Amino acid sequence: MPPVLAQAPTVQTQAPNAPDQEPAFAQQTRAPLPENPAAVETEVVASDLPQLWALEFLPDNRMLVTAKAGALHIISEDGKVSAPVEGVPAVDSEGQGGLLDVALAPDFESSGLIFFSFSEPREGGNGTSVAKARLVMNDDGGASLEDMEVIFQQMPTYDGTKHFGSRLVFGTDGSLFVTVGERSDVEPRVQAQDLGSGLGKIFRIDQNGDPLPDNPFVDVEGALPEIWSLGHRNMQSAALDGQGRLWAVEHGPKGGDELNRPEPGTNYGWPEVTYGIDYSGKPIGEGITQDAETTQPVYYWDPVIAPSGMAYYEGDEFPQWQGAFLVGGLVAQSIVVLHLNDKDQVETEEWVPLQARVRDVKVGPDGAVYAVTEDAERGTSEIVRITNAS
Repeated sequence: MPPVLAQAPTVQTQAPNAPDQEPAFAQQTRAPLPENPAAVETEVVASDLPQLWALEFLPDNRMLVTAKAGALHIISEDGKVSAPVEGVPAVDSEGQGGLLDVALAPDFESSGLIFFSFSEPREGGNGTSVAKARLVMNDDGGASLEDMEVIFQQMPTYDGTKHFGSRLVFGTDGSLFVTVGERSDVEPRVQAQDLGSGLGKIFRIDQNGDPLPDNPFVDVEGALPEIWSLGHRNMQSAALDGQGRLWAVEHGPKGGDELNRPEPGTNYGWPEVTYGIDYSGKPIGEGITQDAETTQPVYYWDPVIAPSGMAYYEGDEFPQWQGAFLVGGLVAQSIVVLHLNDKDQVETEEWVPLQARVRDVKVGPDGAVYAVTEDAERGTSEIVRITNAS
């Protein structure tokens, strides 16, 4: 017998792309709406920005943002944009590439170190790389990067324009999780299952780019020691929960976006096991959604939300969101709010519509939620502040 799906109203009312696929357990998809969804107010903090990819709050409440074309900027609390930060390396911004995520080192206030990911131009193509540098503030409100160093390169290099990932998340022990994609095309994407390839993986490295000695594949012959988990498609959302555990949301095909709690050494199936279908309408591989050797997603979407950016809510502005995940939706054009129960299952799901593609989500020092939205056709972005209206 298939699982009994929730009969309560759900935020997603469109028909699935793969109507014959059944979830593995109840509420693995289309969880009910909460009884009292949040009422919100929005205001644009900054507009007419270049197309952004990520936002990080600095200790003085200013915002450090990455622009897809290859620039870092600092934005003041009143929305003024600095000149580009000097010292950013060249990026390959074709297609889905560019300057991607940015994260402050856990000891940023003393070290000044930032870490950022980008699609690095290389001989024979490109790939996702991670660099670190000291962010040195200038008297005019701008900044420059000093001692910039590329510490990690996703390999192999591939000549393509899709599925670079990526998000950077520091663990509670100071380790750095790096999420990447599998480069999309049929030939390279199968390497998501190959422990000797860096495609379709989550990596766990130290702040010098080296693998951690307790990573799951350190002693496996032929495996990349930086790998934390495998079988991923394209992860543009990741965050720690209140217990310090990593969660990630990855883009599925036509249907099949997944929320996972990636655990060490775990295989999440792509491209052999997945929900959703190919963009052509055909099954992915053999069309399998469950397999004993792979781990089921905690939750999946069909149709997709197209996830990008993710935050775990802890703050005073939205008591009803305490402990919820906030996920940016590019196709959903909303912030997708996921409330989990004590079994790590999605209990309810609500959307905060913003009428624009949501590229990143952060909880501000004031407890408000900040969303980076984008108009990909115009190549512009806004930063929207979301507060409680109830």
